[in-house]
Amino acid sequence: MNSHQLLTMAVPAAVATVGGVLAALWNPSHQFRSLVQHFAAGVILAALAVELLPDIASEHASAGVVIGSFALGSLFMYGLKLWTLRLEHGAEAGHAAQGLSLGLLLATFIDVATDGFIIGAGFAANGEAGTILALGLSVELLFLGLALASDTVKGWRVIGLSAALGLTVLLFAALGSVLLAGASQQLIGGVLAFSAAALLYLVTEELLMEAHTVEEKPISTLVLFAGFLAFWSIQLAAK
Repeated sequence: MNSHQLLTMAVPAAVATVGGVLAALWNPSHQFRSLVQHFAAGVILAALAVELLPDIASEHASAGVVIGSFALGSLFMYGLKLWTLRLEHGAEAGHAAQGLSLGLLLATFIDVATDGFIIGAGFAANGEAGTILALGLSVELLFLGLALASDTVKGWRVIGLSAALGLTVLLFAALGSVLLAGASQQLIGGVLAFSAAALLYLVTEELLMEAHTVEEKPISTLVLFAGFLAFWSIQLAAK
């Protein structure tokens, strides 16, 4: 892992912190948040279509490894979803609110750590994939910083929490890159397939589900395609 890769890994961490600063100073409308979520969904769909899936094919991992890893990633994200829902239902019932709040926070950190490891896996596969994934996931982390603000988490607390999430992304990106450096094509292909399932879950079960909790405007679809086009343009310009 060279200094350029480390600097690129730091971009999502910095963006997450910036999101926290924005959240401390500005409370965007639900409609604006929905548009940002649509844009982020478009970016991540593009990351899957034009970068991650082709990289999986280029690693020449066996079909069994790719299919099994994608299934394992799907089950992991499904289990994380069930755990988060259980914590949310417990919080709504008013049982151990503080502990459940910490539990939900832990689930968020696990999600962000997964994002970081995906970036590290991209760098282990090839430098271009890591860079593209880092830029794409930065959009999601910007929204996450904006979404952290609440009645109990605001001001310096939301900035500190965003910075901690950003540091988590950086650490796990570096960890993924180091652990997978020189790994076999089978292992890299499997990790990338697992990552693809995690990203697909992020789009369908987090970003778009949350975006549709408010009345959707016709422009939302256009914003989603704009996100896809923005990422694709960056990928094409990098060649």
